[in-house]
Amino acid sequence: MLQLPPLSLYIHIPWCVQKCPYCDFNSHGQKGELPQQAYVDALLADLQQDIGYVQGRKLHSIFIGGGTPSLFCAAQIKRLLTGVEQKIAFEDDIEITMEANPGTLEHDDFAAYRAAGVTRLSIGIQSFSKQKLNLLGRIHDEHEAVNAAKHAKKAEYQSFNLDLMHGLPNQSFDEAISDIEQAADLQPPHLSWYQLTIEPNTLFHSKPPQLPDDENLWQIYQQGQQRLADLGYEQYEISAYAKPGFQCRHNLNYWRFGDYLGIGCGAHGKLTLPKENRIIRTVKIKHPKGYLRSDNYTSDISDIDLADLPIEYLMNRLRLMAPIEKSEFELRTGQPASTIAPQMLNAVNKGLIIESTSHWQLTDKGHMFVNEILSEFL
Repeated sequence: MLQLPPLSLYIHIPWCVQKCPYCDFNSHGQKGELPQQAYVDALLADLQQDIGYVQGRKLHSIFIGGGTPSLFCAAQIKRLLTGVEQKIAFEDDIEITMEANPGTLEHDDFAAYRAAGVTRLSIGIQSFSKQKLNLLGRIHDEHEAVNAAKHAKKAEYQSFNLDLMHGLPNQSFDEAISDIEQAADLQPPHLSWYQLTIEPNTLFHSKPPQLPDDENLWQIYQQGQQRLADLGYEQYEISAYAKPGFQCRHNLNYWRFGDYLGIGCGAHGKLTLPKENRIIRTVKIKHPKGYLRSDNYTSDISDIDLADLPIEYLMNRLRLMAPIEKSEFELRTGQPASTIAPQMLNAVNKGLIIESTSHWQLTDKGHMFVNEILSEFL
C-alpha cells in the first residue's frame, strides 16, 4: 500500500538576462521590467490550487529555481516565502534553496535574501575561465564568480553550492581540474560538477561546438572525481559532491522518490495519493504570459501506471550512491521488494549490483552501467 513520503516544494522563476546556448530549461530572456509582484501573486494562487495534495504534511524543503531567481528582489522573495508558510507549515529544519547567478546579484542582496528566509544558495559559476564563460554565453566573469562565493560565505548561509561544468568546448584536462581547484579554494560546503551535454532545442544543438573527445572526457571525469575526494567532497549523487552533512536535502528527497509540489511556469510536480492508490504528475502552464493570465495554472495531470512504479522509482534512486533499502522501495511504490527480484537477480549475476537481505547496492561497474540495469525493466 502506498504511503505518504516527505513533501518538498519547487518554485520556478522563468526569466534570465539572456538564454545560454546550452540551456534547455524553461527560461525566457528578460525584456523590460519583470512583473515581480504579479508573478508572486500568481505563484501563491497556484499553490492554493494544489493545497489538497499536502494531505497534512509539513514542507521538508523548498527549491527556488529558474531561470534566474536572483533577478527578483529580496522583498518579493520574502513575500513569496511568507505566503507559502501561511498556506503550508514548515518543518523546523526546513532547507530553502535559491539559485543565483553571479552576474545578476548585487552583492549587498546576499544578506537580504538570507533575511528573507533563504537558507541555502546555489550559485551558477560553471567555470572560472573567462574564455569558457564567454563560449557558454554567461554574463559574469571569473572575478564576479569568485566574489559571489565569498559574499555567500560572508552572509552566513547554512550552506551554499557552486555549479561547475566540465567537458566544455576545447577544454583541456588541466583547465577542468583548475576549475575544481579554484572552486575548492572558496570552501563551498557543496559542489555540483557535471558534464556539458548538447540538448535538443538549444543553440549548441543547431551549432555544435568542438567538445573534448571521449578519451579526454573520461580522463577528466576519473581524475576530477579523485581530486574532489582528496579535497574532502563525498560523491553522493551522479553529479553532486558535499562535505559531510551538507548534502542537498531537496535533491535527496527528489531522488528518493519523495513528493514535491511544483508551482510556476512549466513546473512539474509528483504527488502520492494513498487513499486512491495513485501517484500523479502535474505540469503547469509553460509560458509566462499564459501563466499570468490564467486562473487555472495546471496544464496537465497524469497518472504513473502502477506497473511502471518500479522503474520510475529506480530511474531516480539509482542516481544516488547510497544503498537502496528494500523497505524504502516498498514504501515509495506500495509494492513488495519481491516484485523486482528477477530483474535485480539478473543485475547481480552481471556484477552490477550486490544484494543483501535488506538492500541493493550498486557496484563500481553498476554505477557506470545504470542504463543496463534499467533495461531489465523494459
